[in-house]
Amino acid sequence: MKLGFVSAILPELNFEQILAFGASERLACVEIMCWPVGKAERKYAGVTHIDVADFTRAKADDVNALCAKYGVGITALGYYPNALDPDAVVAKKGTDHLKKVIRAAEMLGLKNVNSFIGRDWTKSVDENWPRFLKTWKPLIAFAEDHGVKIGIENCPMLFTRDEWPGGKNLMTTPVIWRRAFSDIPSKKFGLNYDPSHFILQGMDPLSPLREFKDKLFHLHAKDVRIRRERINDVGIFSLPLEWHQPRIPGYGDIDWARFMAALMNVGYEGPVCIEVEDDTFGKTLDGRKSAVKVARNVLQPFFA
Repeated sequence: MKLGFVSAILPELNFEQILAFGASERLACVEIMCWPVGKAERKYAGVTHIDVADFTRAKADDVNALCAKYGVGITALGYYPNALDPDAVVAKKGTDHLKKVIRAAEMLGLKNVNSFIGRDWTKSVDENWPRFLKTWKPLIAFAEDHGVKIGIENCPMLFTRDEWPGGKNLMTTPVIWRRAFSDIPSKKFGLNYDPSHFILQGMDPLSPLREFKDKLFHLHAKDVRIRRERINDVGIFSLPLEWHQPRIPGYGDIDWARFMAALMNVGYEGPVCIEVEDDTFGKTLDGRKSAVKVARNVLQPFFA
């Protein structure tokens, strides 16, 4: 396993500065955000550290040369749209750009692209399913053609009123994963697993590791604190932002020694990338850098 971080938390830095930061903090790798250039409405979205529009072999060579210079590898290219948005124009923009990300990953010699499945949040899982298959069967086939794995993060995307009641990402639980992997039985279709999203749902974050060990393409290291005293006031049917707080590893409810031991027991050898959504370190660039550093200090003992 290699310890790295997710570049989304440092949007002010350019790609070379991201690598320099990783090298200075003894981090081996980074998941690089590849959103379309421009502003996104959603927090942590819209970050572009590699622009994959009109990406070429020459640009890929430049990227790989910088990685070699700083000794920091790229674990995956990340782009997390809603490919099942009920607005067909929004959904198509997402799938079209995702294909560009997949092509760029191939040119860079990378194995992984990370994303969301998406969801029409006003409909049930069963009601979303036909469109999921129609959209994602060709996307996974496209990834297969380019030799790239698609790792789907298990975030519910259910935090604010505009995401209520179903959330904007379908792949949240093992029941759904089994169905999805059965209906699209591809070795290139798997998970970018984030254990904090199981804590959010009241689930054991170790529980899926053994069954889905062959589908663990990439991992996010993020923690969460469940504010039980707040649940006593508002209940779990209120918006999750009312009663949960994203934290860095070691500052939330996950037992990281137990989790890392379980990862090793199932033979996981992929990247573990620190993802920061923890405002307690401040919203400044220096504060967010500090959050990455502290998380590294918590997790570093588990890595050779």
